[in-house]
Amino acid sequence: MVRADAAGPVRISPWAPEDFWLLRRENTPEMTRFLGGPESEEKLVGRQQRYEALSAREPSAGRMFRVDLRESGEGVGSVGFWERDWQGEPVYEAGWGVLPEYQGRGLAVAALTELLSYARTHGDRATVHAFPGTDHPASNAVCRRAGFSCLGEVDFMYPPGVPHPSFDWHYRLR
Repeated sequence: MVRADAAGPVRISPWAPEDFWLLRRENTPEMTRFLGGPESEEKLVGRQQRYEALSAREPSAGRMFRVDLRESGEGVGSVGFWERDWQGEPVYEAGWGVLPEYQGRGLAVAALTELLSYARTHGDRATVHAFPGTDHPASNAVCRRAGFSCLGEVDFMYPPGVPHPSFDWHYRLR
């Protein structure tokens, strides 16, 4: 497991209106290949509004964060967690994305580790789940390297109404 500390390669900050450019950069065929493809401009604007609203709620409800390189301040991606019910239990779900030119450097693992530290401090749910597709080895590796345990394969609905074979990764906060 990667440990979060002040010297880590990234810092996370709550999603803000000026972060829409990053959401647009993440809305490419390459970045959304495992998520059902790029969204329309209308859906992207709605996603921006949801990200801002989530980050304006109480911290235990979850947060979306911009991921920046600690040294340069460059925005390189996003990471977040939100409330959901999974198999009759209140949990958090986590998701992330790192821009292609920054992938392969461990930044997603570092961002997810920072996120887990935040959720442990501010959250009120016992576990965080992530559901990368079985066909997405990089995201499954991020879960493994961040200390999640794989609970097995599930048919996860994403986009809503579309079953996608995924792994259910679990991280215990408490």
